[in-house]
This record gives sequence, structure tokens and C-alpha cells, in this order.
Amino acid sequence: MDRILDRIDKPADLKNLTPKELLQLASEIRKELISVVSANGGHLASNLGVVELTLALHRVFDSPRDKIIWDVGHQSYAHKLITGRRKEFASLRQYDGISGFTAREESEYDQFGAGHASTSISAALGIAVARDLAGDNYNVIAVIGDGAITGGIAFEGLNQAGHLGSRLIVVLNDNGMSISPTVGAIARLLDRIRFDHRYRIGKEKSRRVFDVLPLGKKVWRASLVVEGWIKDLVRTTTLWEDFGFNYIGPVDGHKLIDLETALKRARDYKPGPIVVHVVTNKGEGYLPAEGNAVYFHGISGTNGAGKKKSIPTYSDVFAQTILKLAREDPKLVVITPAMPEGNSLNIVQKEFPKRVFDVGICEQHAVTFAAGLATQGYKPVVAIYSTFLQRSFDQIIHDVCLQELPVVFAIDRGGIVGEDGKTHQGIFDLSYLTLIPNIIVAAPKDENELQHMLHTAITSGKAMAVRYPRNAGLGVTMDTEFREIPIGKGEILRNGDDVAILAIGSMVAPAMDAARELASKGIEATIVNARFAKPIDTELVIDLAKRIKHIITVEENTLPGGFGSYVIDTIKKAGIDDVQVRSIGLPDKFIEHGGQKFLRSKYGLDASGIVKQVLEIIPRKSAAI
Repeated sequence: MDRILDRIDKPADLKNLTPKELLQLASEIRKELISVVSANGGHLASNLGVVELTLALHRVFDSPRDKIIWDVGHQSYAHKLITGRRKEFASLRQYDGISGFTAREESEYDQFGAGHASTSISAALGIAVARDLAGDNYNVIAVIGDGAITGGIAFEGLNQAGHLGSRLIVVLNDNGMSISPTVGAIARLLDRIRFDHRYRIGKEKSRRVFDVLPLGKKVWRASLVVEGWIKDLVRTTTLWEDFGFNYIGPVDGHKLIDLETALKRARDYKPGPIVVHVVTNKGEGYLPAEGNAVYFHGISGTNGAGKKKSIPTYSDVFAQTILKLAREDPKLVVITPAMPEGNSLNIVQKEFPKRVFDVGICEQHAVTFAAGLATQGYKPVVAIYSTFLQRSFDQIIHDVCLQELPVVFAIDRGGIVGEDGKTHQGIFDLSYLTLIPNIIVAAPKDENELQHMLHTAITSGKAMAVRYPRNAGLGVTMDTEFREIPIGKGEILRNGDDVAILAIGSMVAPAMDAARELASKGIEATIVNARFAKPIDTELVIDLAKRIKHIITVEENTLPGGFGSYVIDTIKKAGIDDVQVRSIGLPDKFIEHGGQKFLRSKYGLDASGIVKQVLEIIPRKSAAI
């Protein structure tokens, strides 16, 4: 049987489908999502939840003339399937394939790139104002989730949109979730709208009364025409009205007729901005995802990257370490911006629910909240992915480091994260953190060193960042007792006179592998586990530069402003000019999506890449090749 999906090459192809065909198409899209995401990995539950919403948006509006901005872009898979990328969809998140997020360079239908949450309203307002200035009249629609709308920038956008009165449609996709269940006052407000007990109880009591009255059932059916008025009476919509928005909803996000009716009302509403409140079920149509939306938010797939391993992940080791330290120190608290599961903090939450704070998608607030706790003698740990820490750069400078407050940053997903690509690669943190005064920046060589670094950071009384990579550790033996690591001191793991390789964090292991391969070629390498990007071990670097005339630095970070630049600067300041230094790291560009192993190999961040660089600077005559 031919699929309807195979006939959809552009949104206009949806316009003449019958209701029955639309239902079949929604089912086919879900099957395609499950098939491809199960193989490639990606964001499954969120995309299953917006299938009908995607179809309704593209049927009611005329994309790409009408501008649809997705927030976060990871819920755009169905959108990609019906906007000319169906044949390439099997390449989702694969190297040279289509992105797992909206990407302007990929399609004219992707109006704004979005890998981080809460940006759609501001971007949509900018587009709407540009339209008005140009005297045009197309529609601008921002699709934002109830998790993303908790972000401060979303409210900044709402504030200006209400002030300007520009014609703008905000579709609030309300499923009660971000990565984890949505938290905070906004979540409670939306719960009241969705589940207002006065409406539900009043409706049920009224029905029971009408059931026992003469002609009661007929009267009851007639009364349903005023149901919308009853909802409006009890609904808490003043938030949107106070922002200057009109309000439609809540609308069942899985009923296409209701969705299209609401979106047409919004499209034809001319005076100013309007919110369409759509209630969806994350994971809709796939029972495993409906029952466990957190797990199915993002899955690894079966193409190799996601195979389960018995070795604990760095995230697991982080959480286990924090749990042990929290038992010892009642002043230890943890803050995470909407990612307790991603940071494996469930075990800490279970034992210390009042000392783990999920603040929602509010990275700036998370850092300043931690700073406030630190002023009162608490020891806050901000658990956050590298890519999201970027959003709180000003708060790290002004609210933590300038005031010399002892906040610990546990930076997960440092380095290449893989298939999530440009928006999520954690490749800038060593560069942007080391330029800030009053902060220590460290990266462990393995999971055992991670626990000791965390212990050192929390007991240091200083602002300190500890960055560690995604996925499983190296499987090393874990010490049962914590020990302090001397701040600013590296360690020599192997001695050799021909070349010194200074590696930091995840690059120490491949440097050791490279040393063994070099030894087979007659080249003996000193391997240094640098541990600290700031303060750098100046004494060790200068000593090596005086003794060994070929030095390689290796980091899973962008080269500009990175660890290698500090090593070079240290050597220059010491006046040592007869040493050759070469830095291995990531180039000055945004790194594309692809498997971690593949990308590390492509950019020389593996043993083979290190060996290649060494052989280029060591005279051939010294190598027994």
C-alpha cells in the first residue's frame, strides 16, 4: 500500500487531503519518526507529540512565506518530513545528513536556527517588526513549549511584543515537560488552566443533576454550547492579557479540526499579538514514550553510539560523588537548569529532595541563585551541560567571579557531543572560562580523577569549574576515599626525551595510546596530565620546555583561547625560544554533527592524529620507521 507521506514533498501538498487521509498521514509520520530515531538516535517523545500541530500549522499557514519558528528546534522532525526533506530523513543527525534541529542553511522552511530553548518569541518578534517596516503582511508564528517559556528571554520577548502590539502568533505547546517535568510558577499556572478543578467538578455535578431532571439530558446537551464561556470564567488568562496578548485555548493538540479552527482564528486576528494554548501529550501514539517521556526525550539509537555499557558514565560518577559529599556536608546544594535526569541527579534528589533545585530552563538564574546561596555559607554546585553554560556567561563574571564566591560548576558534555551538532558541541568552555579572573578551570583524565576533582572543588572555597565528557568513563578502578588534588598542578604519567605531550581531560587517554605507538617507532614521549587549564602548571611547563624541544598540546576544545594558547604564552613569557610547540584542538568554526569517534578522528583528536602531528615535527632521522 502506497504511503500518503510519499506524496508529500511540500506543505501545499497537505491542503487537499481529506480528514481520513490526514489521520493516516499522522500515523505514517509517527512510524517514520520511530523507525529513524530508533536507528539514529534523537529526540523522539517531543516530536511524536507535535505531529498534528505540525500538520495543522502547515495547512492553515502558507509556509515559507508565512514564517514558522520552532522552539526548541529539536521538535521539528515532522516539519522536516513535510518540507522537502523526506527522502533525506534517514540521514537525520548523521555526518553530512540533515540536522536534528532547525537550520537556516538546510531549508527555506527553517526560518530560524534553534538548538537552545526560549528564543522563538524574540526571533519571531524581530521578523514581525521587519515585516511591518517593509510594509508586508505575512504571518509570523512562534511555536514554544511550556518548558521553554520558563526561560527569561521568552518573557523579555513577550514584554516587548505586548508593548509594540505587532501582529504575532505564539503557539504555546503545553505538554507539562521540558526534558524533565516542567517546574515553577508558570508550570503551576498552566496546570490550573488545563485542569482547573472548579470547571471539572462543576461540570460533573451539573451533569449528575441534569441526569435526574425531566428532559435533563436534552438540556445538558444544549448546555454544552456555553462550555467555552464556563471555561473562560474560571480560566487564569490574565498573564497573557497583562502582556498585551489575546488568548485562545486550551486546544486539544491531537484533534486536527480543533487545531485548525484555533489557528485560523489566530491567523485572522488582526489587532496585535495572540497566544494559542495547545495541550499535547509528549510521546503521543507510541506507548513506551507516552509512559516514559523523560527517557524517550532523547534516545541514543542502535547505530553503535547508544549501546549500553557496564562502565558508568561520567554523569553517573558525578552524581554518585555528589551524593557521598552531600551526606558528609549539609551545606552542599545542587542547582540544575531543567536537566536532573541528564546529569544523573535522580539519586541525589531521592535522598536529599530539599537540596537539589531544578530551576527550569533558566541558566542565568541558576548561576545567580547559586551565588546567592554561596553568600550565606552554602556550597552550591551548578550541574549543567557545557553548551548551556554559555548562556550564563555574564552571571559567571559579575555574580560569581567578581565577588569571589565559591560556586562549583560541574560541566557535563564538555568537548564533542556528536550527533546533536553545532548547537550542542561543548567546545568553547575552556576558552571562555579561562579568561575570567578568580576561577579555577579543571578537567579530569578519567572518572576516578573526576570524583577527586569534585571533592577538591567543593572544599576549595573558590569558584571552580570541572568539565568532563559525555558517555561512559574509561573503566578505571575507583578509589574508595576522596583525596585533594593540588590546584594548578599537573602530573607526569610517562617520561621520554623526544617530545612532551601535554594533554588535558579527555585527551589524556589518547595521548597515552599515542605514546605507545610512537615508542614502537623509536620516539619516546613524556605524557603530562595537565589537569588544570587555569591556573596552568607554569613550573612544569617551563621545566619541560627547557629539557624537551618538541612540545604538543592536546585539548577537546576550540584552539583560539584554549589550553594550548596558555602553554605557548607561558613558554614565551619565560623567554624560551628554542622549543617548537604545536597545538592540537578544534579549529575556529562550529563543529558539524556526526559520531563522536568519527569527529575526533576527523579533527586529529585521537591517538592516530596525535602520532601524525608528532611525526611532522620530529626529524625523520630520529624515528626508527
